[in-house]
Parts: sequence; structure tokens; C-alpha cells
Amino acid sequence: MSALTLPDDDPGPGRRWSTWTSVTKGQRGPEPRPGWVVTADAALDTELGILKTGKEADVHLVERAVPGDPARHSLLAAKRYRGRDHRQFDRDAEYTEGRRLRRTRDQRAVDDRRSAWGRAVRATQWADAEFTALGQFWEAGAPVPYPVQVDGTEILMEFVGHADDDGVYVAAPRLARTRPGPDLLAEWYEQLRGALGVIARLGWTHGDLSPYNVLADGERLVLIDLPQVVDLVAVPRGADLLHRDCRTMCAWFAARGLAVDADELFAEVFAQVW
Repeated sequence: MSALTLPDDDPGPGRRWSTWTSVTKGQRGPEPRPGWVVTADAALDTELGILKTGKEADVHLVERAVPGDPARHSLLAAKRYRGRDHRQFDRDAEYTEGRRLRRTRDQRAVDDRRSAWGRAVRATQWADAEFTALGQFWEAGAPVPYPVQVDGTEILMEFVGHADDDGVYVAAPRLARTRPGPDLLAEWYEQLRGALGVIARLGWTHGDLSPYNVLADGERLVLIDLPQVVDLVAVPRGADLLHRDCRTMCAWFAARGLAVDADELFAEVFAQVW
């Protein structure tokens, strides 16, 4: 990609100055940070297109780079939750049981599902929950994108993908879209077992795991879409949701010829909670 040219004042359409310094320490990813994370004040964020649209959020591709300095350049996935006009958070209760906000006013707003402010606060709540989960899981060694920062309803995280032969950036495919051979299929299942175990030892389960929110980055699996992570101890249905995650994933592997048992996987993973 050619070097960017630094504008005098206004960054121009599709650009903004990096928001890294405008967020607080708690809104930035865990340390030690990967070397590719750009923290310079002179960096620009440039919109490169949309990667995915969804019910709760859209994901955009963003380049964060210091103009004229190829060493300080990164590609980020910007997940932006919809706010005031969004009404798709229809499964909040199943996943957010036990979560309370620090400000009483915000908690009352969340409890009032009809208000515009309540919808806006819920969007921020989900972004914060996903950012926190990504940070905890990444620090523990789980295969998730590195979370760079969260700012309101926007999470900036590691872009999982590559540039094709024409220089176009392409996101890694969803697991559901892949057709792996027997050896790779078995390797991916071992990675899945390991990932579920890491997350369970932290006391969580994904809560909505499927082949559509696992990326196949070459030979590496990466778990994504984590706003609904469930506390396996505090949430009464936590074990059921973990079991569902296991059944959903095992059904995909079994359909492709790998002999797996969802109940065995669940028992193995759930035993690691304690």
C-alpha cells in the first residue's frame, strides 16, 4: 500500500486522527502489546471498507498508520455497535444476567428497554463486555484477536486476514465456509478443545459459539464475536450454554467426517472450571 500523505488540518473524507490518546488506560488493550500496535499521536485512521454487517454491529476495516513511516502501520477491524436507533438486543437477559453497571442512572436506562437512552447504554455495555473478554482471553493465551482499544460503541481489534495477489485485504474465512482435509480438520478440533479449556479455566464460555464466529486463518482458528460471554458459575444456565457451544461445534466437525462426541467435550471442558 502506498504511503499516506499527511494533511495540514482536516484529515479528509474517510479519515480521522488516531483516537488512541483520547481513550483512558483502561480502554486500551493488555500489555505487553504486540509490536504492530500503533500508538503515535501522528497516526491517521483511514476507512478501507466494510468487512461484515450484523444485527447488533458492523465491522469495518481501518488502517492506522503514521504517514510516511512504513514501520508504524497496522490494519484493524473496527466493530461498531449500533446505538440509539437499534432494537436488536433481544437476547440481553440470557447473557447479561448478573451484570450491573456502576452508575445507577445507566442501570435504570438498561432496565427500561423502550427508551432511546437505554438502547444506547446497552450498546456500550455490549462493547465493553466484548472488549474486556477479549483482553482476558488474549492474556490467557486463547486464540482471539488482540483488542487494541474501546471507545464508546466502537472496538478496534486485530484484523485477522491477509492481502491477496492484487493487494486487496481479505478477512480470514468463517469456519463454516471451509472444506479442510482430514489432517487439518483434526488439528482444528484440537485447537478448539484447547481454546474452550482456556476460556473455561477463566470461568467463562463463549455462549453463542458456532462455525460462523470462528475464523480459519490458515491453519489457525480464531474465536470472534464475544459480547455475550457467560459466567459459568454466576449464571444458572451457564453450563447449558457451554453444552450448547460444544454440541454446535461438534456437529460441524462430525458432518465433515471427524468422530467427535459433544458430551465428552463438554465434560472435559466443564471439569476445568474448578
